[in-house]
Amino acid sequence: MVAVQPPALVLVTGASGFLAAHACQTLLEKEFKVRGTVRSKEKGEYLVNLYKNSNFSYTIVPDIRPPNAFDEAVKGVDAVLHMASPFQVNVVDPEDLVRPAVQGTKGVLESIQTFNCVTIIPSVKRVIITSSIASITVPSEPGHVFTETDWNTLSADIVAREGINAPGMEKYRLSKVSAERAAWEFVDGQKPTWDLVTVCPLMIYRTIIHECASVERLNTSIAQLRVAFTPEGAKRGEDAGRQAGNWADVRDVAEIHTQALLQQKAGGNRFIAGGGPFSWQMMYDSVQAFGHIDGLDVDQLPKGTPGSDRNTVYMVTSNEKAKRELGIKFHLMGECVRDTLLSLKALGFF
Repeated sequence: MVAVQPPALVLVTGASGFLAAHACQTLLEKEFKVRGTVRSKEKGEYLVNLYKNSNFSYTIVPDIRPPNAFDEAVKGVDAVLHMASPFQVNVVDPEDLVRPAVQGTKGVLESIQTFNCVTIIPSVKRVIITSSIASITVPSEPGHVFTETDWNTLSADIVAREGINAPGMEKYRLSKVSAERAAWEFVDGQKPTWDLVTVCPLMIYRTIIHECASVERLNTSIAQLRVAFTPEGAKRGEDAGRQAGNWADVRDVAEIHTQALLQQKAGGNRFIAGGGPFSWQMMYDSVQAFGHIDGLDVDQLPKGTPGSDRNTVYMVTSNEKAKRELGIKFHLMGECVRDTLLSLKALGFF
């Protein structure tokens, strides 16, 4: 399959989300035309005012779950970035997460396939689906490095065994792996003219550009970082030093999506998108290393317990494929955390 080059028209679903808003911005900077799906006119107009770019337009898809929800949105586009998906862990029935994630993914693929098949020259050349590191990682033996060949097979077993009593995060993780598998199964079964790429981000941080009216509306990863940098939520001792997750800079994740369009060889691949594992101590240390940051009183920020992560054994995810195949140069943790805190402060949330 050929690469997708500007000024091609790219559909970005869920364009008003934290990552998707950055992805739209990156595409526009590279002179793509972008059509975003949003749930309301108000969300669409916010993005119009944000980008101030005639190459951006939006279409309203109030609910991604019904059949044919994306029929109008996909018409005439050259590529699709499917980024709309639910994220919540406070659900009782696992299907309340799994079903909409799978239906939303299959729905957009079915719409693409339908309208690609009725045109003389199919327009859509590549589909990129934002999956998650949750579809790759499971608890592992020390020393194991997760790559794109790995799949999360544990969450399905846990949810099948425990049902509504399964941990909320396992229900969420199951929704991500189920949606991604559904996409690959669709391609295997339908043999479409377009090819598929999936991107599996880690916990994403940095500047907030999407509409976010209150602290309660922050995406989960940034909300957790905010708390960890408050006096009340600061981590100390073992809590500071143990692994807290795997991190990603939103700039890098957006760039991976864009390069996966621009480069022909990306078709048919998965890509892990992120900088690697972290403890809160690593994040505290990365900010303290600046010494001075305009707009932040570094001395008043939490310092954790220096050295508490000295013996931490991390669950590691490899970003080597994105570096090798797409030429991605990942940003440093300190820059990412600094810019996240400055963004929170600018919004009055920190």
